[in-house]
Amino acid sequence: MSDINITAKKRTKSTKGAVNKIRREGNVPGILYSKGSEPVNIFVEELSLKPVVYTSEVHLVNLKIEDQESVRSILKDIQFDPLTDRIVHVDFQAVTLGKAIQLQLPISFIGSAVGVKEGGKLQQNLHKLDIQCLPKDIPQHLEVDITNLHIGNSILVGDLSFENIEILSAADTVVVSVTTIKETTDEKTDELQDAPKEPELISRGKAQEDSEG
Repeated sequence: MSDINITAKKRTKSTKGAVNKIRREGNVPGILYSKGSEPVNIFVEELSLKPVVYTSEVHLVNLKIEDQESVRSILKDIQFDPLTDRIVHVDFQAVTLGKAIQLQLPISFIGSAVGVKEGGKLQQNLHKLDIQCLPKDIPQHLEVDITNLHIGNSILVGDLSFENIEILSAADTVVVSVTTIKETTDEKTDELQDAPKEPELISRGKAQEDSEG
């Protein structure tokens, strides 16, 4: 796993006006959490976040807050503006190299499922796994081999194991499966049939009003 250096500054005010001013100036407000210490309100340049946000991999971040020593951390949470997709808030979690940490890691499939070659459709139900491990053992992603998946087969969280990593996600959760095209079509049809319909009484009432008029 590669390290990325990010420079941050402390936030002295957390009012809505102060936070909006930070964003207008091209920065993103955030918080650094450290076990056993009070959270630190910070802000960082929006552009400096791109290498850790717009990627499918996980990076360790050396967070340099003004004149303090760099704090090794991970990007724990990120919030986007629902209209513009701009980053509006970030949370960092400080890590200690000898202590385990909980985080989410992206899943990456390797191989080509046999079931797809047989005419099936690959369906990914889970994109990240909740895991716990030492910082030194954090991989960039978790590889799952789907080569032997036939039509009707699936891989559950409980089927997976990774060296030096404890999986925290529910064991009975489906990660990926191969279904028939017909099953997929039937599912969409059922969704349409289950969709709420306008009451017929309203339409009949309107038609009656029109005829009486």
